[in-house]
Amino acid sequence: MTRVDPVLLRARVRGRFWDVLAESELTLVITREYEHLLLGLSARGGRPHATHLPLPHPSGVAYDRALGVLHVAATRNPNQLVTLAPVTSVRSRSDMPAEAPSGRPLVPVQTRFLPGCLYLHDLALIGGVLHGNAVGENAVVRLGAKDGAERVWWPKAIEGSLGPDFSRNYLQLNSIAAGPDLASSYFSASAECPGRRRPGHRNFPVDRRGVIFSGRTREVVARGLTRPHSARLHGDEIWVANSGYGELGRCTDRAFEPHVRLTGWTRGLCFWHELAFVGTSRVIPRFRQYAPGLDVDRSECGVHIIDVAKGVIIGSLIWPAGNQIFAIEALPTSFSDGFVHTGARSPSARGLQRLYYSFIAEETTNTA
Repeated sequence: MTRVDPVLLRARVRGRFWDVLAESELTLVITREYEHLLLGLSARGGRPHATHLPLPHPSGVAYDRALGVLHVAATRNPNQLVTLAPVTSVRSRSDMPAEAPSGRPLVPVQTRFLPGCLYLHDLALIGGVLHGNAVGENAVVRLGAKDGAERVWWPKAIEGSLGPDFSRNYLQLNSIAAGPDLASSYFSASAECPGRRRPGHRNFPVDRRGVIFSGRTREVVARGLTRPHSARLHGDEIWVANSGYGELGRCTDRAFEPHVRLTGWTRGLCFWHELAFVGTSRVIPRFRQYAPGLDVDRSECGVHIIDVAKGVIIGSLIWPAGNQIFAIEALPTSFSDGFVHTGARSPSARGLQRLYYSFIAEETTNTA
């Protein structure tokens, strides 16, 4: 198992962060993509419980309540789709006896390999079926168990006389505000149509060029965003992280309306009733031009709890040595309180060997 530099896990708390997790009985799963880490945050017995699991370049996360599993996209070449389930017991063994850990920690139970050109980003369940953003193809794909990655949606903007152009990334189509079906869903992108300059180019124009596409019409329904990420439906509204300005807000009347501003590149968003959990990241130095609305040198890596009604920060957890957050997902602590590794006391190599030798993980139980 890959060792993790403990400096990356050291955190500072502000406000009522751990209290809110305890009161809400939630576990937050956070992907820190460039540090190859999955983080789990909960308040076991009212006390902070921070856990982690090494995983290569994790990005999107989706919790499948019906199947009782967590899906994570690992965006490298080839792409991986990793499925995790909670450990509930261990097999009886005499050659390497082990005890079932408390808290139902999540462990990998399945990995699927997909072409690297998909460049998977966000994951979401639409109609009970897992979907993902194939950013490298300007499309949304259905990630069925047997049919690999099937393109099921794309904006009209990539269509030409020869049909849709899936051959390279033109738009940075990178998040899914999932509705009951594709028609009622929305998708964020950094550009509304292909141009000569493409995402990844240093001179790719970003300031207020970002958009939200309608699943139904495949046309733009909101403009004025800068490198948007993590679009989500909350109630009847489209919420999105306006990353290049460090903002969280909603889309109204075909425009973006900021709700709260944070110190960092906003990315990673989920809701729990009237609470929003929002991630902030440091800006990678070579991409400073992608954050025209931020004081890049003051940007910080953390997760923040927002009172949606009041637009105020209730609490935050900041990793001073942290880098990039991509996604945040909230799970009931009754489903799992995190992962096996902890910042202060990771299991010994022998203990991990015993656990992975004989674990039994539930994959089809809905505990939420």
